Amino acid sequence: MDPDCPVCATAEVVCGKWTLLLVRDLAEGKSRFCELERSLQGISPRTLSLRLRALEDEGNVERLTHAEVPARVEYALTAKGRALLPIIDGMREYGSTWLGAGGDCAELPAAAEPVLA
Repeated sequence: MDPDCPVCATAEVVCGKWTLLLVRDLAEGKSRFCELERSLQGISPRTLSLRLRALEDEGNVERLTHAEVPARVEYALTAKGRALLPIIDGMREYGSTWLGAGGDCAELPAAAEPVLA
C-alpha cells in the first residue's frame, strides 16, 4: 500500500469491517455504546469497542464521559469524522442506483454537512 496515495490512506481508515456503519450511525448525533450495539446487529461488544477506539485514536470520534452514577459515556463524530459523510452518501447512492438496494438506510441529517478543515 502506498502511504502517499490519498485513496490508500483513506482506505486504511474506512475499510475496517463496521467502520463506515459506525460513522453512518454517529452522523445522527451522539450515541451510547448500547445504542450503537443495538443498531449494528451482529457486531460483538469487543469489535464495537475496538472500532470505536480506533476511530477515536484517528481523531474521527470523540468519547464523552458524563460525571454521573452510573457513568454515562457517549460517542460523537468530530469535524474530521463528519468529513467522511460524503463517502457514505456516495455509497448510499451507488447501492440504490446500481445494486437495487432500496432499504430505508438512515439518511444523513441536513446538519451533517461535511466539514473541510
